[in-house]
Amino acid sequence: MAKGYLVDTTKCIGCRGCVVACKNWNQLPAEPTGFKGTYQTVADFSGNTFTYIGFNEYEENGQLKWYFTKRQCMHCLDPACMKVCPQKAISIVDGAVVRDYGKCAGCQYCASACPFHVPRYNTKINKETKCSMCAERVAEGMLPACVKACVTGALQFGERDELLAIAKERVNALKAEYPNARVYGENDAGGTSVLYVLADVPSKYGLPENPQVSALTTAWQKYVKPYGPWLIALTAAGSILSFFSTRLLKVGQRAHEEESLHG
Repeated sequence: MAKGYLVDTTKCIGCRGCVVACKNWNQLPAEPTGFKGTYQTVADFSGNTFTYIGFNEYEENGQLKWYFTKRQCMHCLDPACMKVCPQKAISIVDGAVVRDYGKCAGCQYCASACPFHVPRYNTKINKETKCSMCAERVAEGMLPACVKACVTGALQFGERDELLAIAKERVNALKAEYPNARVYGENDAGGTSVLYVLADVPSKYGLPENPQVSALTTAWQKYVKPYGPWLIALTAAGSILSFFSTRLLKVGQRAHEEESLHG
């Protein structure tokens, strides 16, 4: 059975302990931050930031309401990034979508394909980076670093099917107070190994309401990638033909001009 983890947003207090734990385990450098009118210190993913806490502020009934969201790779059950990778550098390991940095060429196709816009380019190593669900820790029987660091129980790790059952039970308990409560990730984008318990609609958490793989990515998967070598060969043949055609036309034009000159 595939592993996964559950993010219960109703238990998250925005402490960012998971963010620090991720940085520490993956030996990622700190990045400069600044105040931009929000308490959210990390604005988005980067080549050195695999997870962050979104601080989503709304005024409801005259009161400020916080919707905290832990963001990271969603570890799709049918990952578009894996399908478009020309180097076959991406694979699924026990529910985690992981990258082989030895194979990654830094082409950034995976970033374009991701329906959640997660992968980021690291200029220093010329690779795309993202959360690996701490696959190396899990292989040794340990919890992912972020889950281990969570002090409120907002993060749980285990079998996806079991976590999904827990999530649905939690949502049913929340419905009386939060009528829009729902599970996110069960079927979204074809299903993900990272599941969320949301108290309201996904957009309030900065999550896409209907995440979809772009038409361009679908076209790449169906038509361009399978026939890539043939297309390259045809393009090369066309370039060669164009080169010689242009040369022949120029030679013919020159001969015609000389013939006109000498009557």
